[in-house]
Amino acid sequence: MAAEDLLTDFESRLLKWIAVSDFIEVPWSTKRAAEAFKVSEKDVYEALSSLTNKVPDLIHISYDDGAIRIAAEAP
Repeated sequence: MAAEDLLTDFESRLLKWIAVSDFIEVPWSTKRAAEAFKVSEKDVYEALSSLTNKVPDLIHISYDDGAIRIAAEAP
């Protein structure tokens, strides 16, 4: 089964957005992500959590210098 088959539509779109963005140099903002996708911040947090479980080889989340940093590869 392909990775994209495991993901909801929102999870897939979020993963692709993270993959083409630079949230290593530019700190991650859950609020901005929620606004961009027109969902709640809770929905973003749940999707991030789900992505780390469903496709752990495609997403990396860390904390550095007071901010969350996220990198991803699109499936």
